[in-house]
Amino acid sequence: MDLSLLYAILFTLAPITELRIGLPIAINFALKNNISVIFIFFFIVLINILLIFFIFFFLDRIHKFLMRLKIYRKSFEFYLDKIQKKVDKFEKRYNEVGFFALMLFVAIPLPGTGAWSGCLLSWILGLERKKSIIAIALGVTIAGLIILLGTLGVISLI
Repeated sequence: MDLSLLYAILFTLAPITELRIGLPIAINFALKNNISVIFIFFFIVLINILLIFFIFFFLDRIHKFLMRLKIYRKSFEFYLDKIQKKVDKFEKRYNEVGFFALMLFVAIPLPGTGAWSGCLLSWILGLERKKSIIAIALGVTIAGLIILLGTLGVISLI
């Protein structure tokens, strides 16, 4: 039984790996099983975009409850400390170019710059939610296209 598509979905949903790991696994699954790569691309990107709504729901509702738990609070603070430089750098850029900066931040296909981080940045900085969702979704789509082209060998990724 080939569990590659399940792994692809799980990696796509996970912070840090997101579609940067999930999409290449899904594309390889599609190629091996004679499934449309375009269908798989849209499927994985859609999962990552739908994840945006869950992340904001989590940050708005569940996070407040979990902050009462010491282990969660320590883990969350550790994660925030790790991305604080990115937050500071992003905030300077955001003030200059607005939501375009959020889209570009998410579009960079590197670990730690996907939908999870984009939502967290938007949430921490109190950015307008609807525009943030659009910027993050566009960034996810651009990152997905870059990863698709890299996985298919159309472009070389560094």
